[in-house]
Amino acid sequence: MKIIAREIPPRAAWALEQAGVHPLLARLYAARGIRAKEELDDALARLLPPDTLKGAREAAALLADAIAQDKRLAIVADYDCDGATACAVGVRGLRLLGARHVQYLVPDRVVDGYGLTASIARRVAQQGADVLITVDNGIASVEGVAEAKALGLAVLVTDHHLPGPQLPAADAIVNPNQPGCGFESKAMAGVGVMFYVLMQLRAELRARGRFDQASQPRLEPLLPLVALGTVADVVRLDNNNRRLVAQGLKRMRAGQMQPGIRALFDAAGRKAQAATTFDFGFALGPRINAAGRLADMTLGIECLLTDDDAHADQLARQLDAINRERRELEGGMREQALLLAESLFDEGEDPPPAISVFDPDFHEGVVGIVASRLKDKLHRPSFVFATSGAPGREHELKGSGRSIAGFHLRDALDLVAKRHPGVILKFGGHAMAAGCTVAAEHFAAFEQAFAQVAQEWLDAATLTRRLETDGPLAPEYCRAELVDQLHREVWGQGFAPPTFSEEVQVLSQRLVGEARNHLSLKLLHQGRPVDAIWFGHTEQLPERALLAFRLDVNEWRGERRVQFLVEGVQL
Repeated sequence: MKIIAREIPPRAAWALEQAGVHPLLARLYAARGIRAKEELDDALARLLPPDTLKGAREAAALLADAIAQDKRLAIVADYDCDGATACAVGVRGLRLLGARHVQYLVPDRVVDGYGLTASIARRVAQQGADVLITVDNGIASVEGVAEAKALGLAVLVTDHHLPGPQLPAADAIVNPNQPGCGFESKAMAGVGVMFYVLMQLRAELRARGRFDQASQPRLEPLLPLVALGTVADVVRLDNNNRRLVAQGLKRMRAGQMQPGIRALFDAAGRKAQAATTFDFGFALGPRINAAGRLADMTLGIECLLTDDDAHADQLARQLDAINRERRELEGGMREQALLLAESLFDEGEDPPPAISVFDPDFHEGVVGIVASRLKDKLHRPSFVFATSGAPGREHELKGSGRSIAGFHLRDALDLVAKRHPGVILKFGGHAMAAGCTVAAEHFAAFEQAFAQVAQEWLDAATLTRRLETDGPLAPEYCRAELVDQLHREVWGQGFAPPTFSEEVQVLSQRLVGEARNHLSLKLLHQGRPVDAIWFGHTEQLPERALLAFRLDVNEWRGERRVQFLVEGVQL
């Protein structure tokens, strides 16, 4: 591992500090591209205008007409947290704005696969819907949209994924990544796109005289859902996304959230009044995702839709139980996947440029998490495959991949598909996460072709694990109240949480935890003693070590003390 300190533009840091930003925060923000205090303004008025999002006006007109004509609307969701929150925002928002008939349908990960398929379109039509709305999917559903249109449905696609070579023939498409869209924020999650459609719909209804500025329905209560889905989908937190997340966090901390979100905080043992983006990514998000991985995402969506506290608590407990099952399943799969990956290279050698593993006992609902763990462990683009559980598809393998910086996963799959026609049956995704389906007989061909692309695209520098940090931490900043302030800020993908690095003296170290798999440390940091812990690591450190660490507060018997959470070591 190579630990590298971010560049901190001195003029930007100085300007932020002069504008009243805390000196440490000024340094952190400047290193993340913030140049002026105005960029930190998270007021709703500073959100990008919805009418600058291509297709939003057409979508608003379509929905306004449907509401005026009392038509039946059906949302086709996705089975991850972004899809679940987008569905809940869509259902709640459309009802707020006057739609009387709003239902939803969520595909089954195993049976239906991803996106709006022709069979799902037929199910929507059979349920009597007039308008089909996709959330967090649909941009690649050419056949599904064609089938829906043939059945007489109006179709609105809201999505954020990268489009393929052909766009579906929907009545309206809202996606910041579609060709010709000049919207500044290309990183919005699916839930953010749906929220923007609702904002434009409200403006359209206001223009039609349905209500005025004073009497219009408030959409702000939906922002906790928007914040949760945005962070859980690990999209880049650009200025616009950070505003959406900040607004959602403020409402949660003030106790203003849906009963399901409150119940998920309780089930996770977290405090909503001290909510952080960490809670979204590592506590609430995984509990909702678990339903889509191992059960039925309807559970997650119903938890976010119900206004009954008791029912929300019951559903949150179910989701918590499913998440515990997911963790157990993942643990066994992770160990087996690592053994398979390590069999690809000899001890002492570097891993191959890309990793692809398959085991007949793997569960397809968890392959993405395991691929992420492999990628983290070996610092290689990694794919994990499982046998499809869909009836009649037992000859197919469904894979999920995670990538490292500098390797665009979806583009790599596209190149494999072009070089080896027939090996990949279908694929899609982003730069850092993607999925594909291959015939079982072609797994070896995929493994070789994927590794070949990685061999061509990746160099030694990219294959070296690099950990960017914010450099040394001044001792005067090791205060619990300052750590609390850091935790309250909006951090996430593309706006990394503060991580510091410097050489410290290791005074003592011991293994702790039930499995003795965490390293507890006592360090001397710039002449001051400090406790630290390195979760999931057992290797002993030398007397002096260059550590990368985050800050946390350990509370014991009423005393709050700063501790370091070790992220990595450069030996």
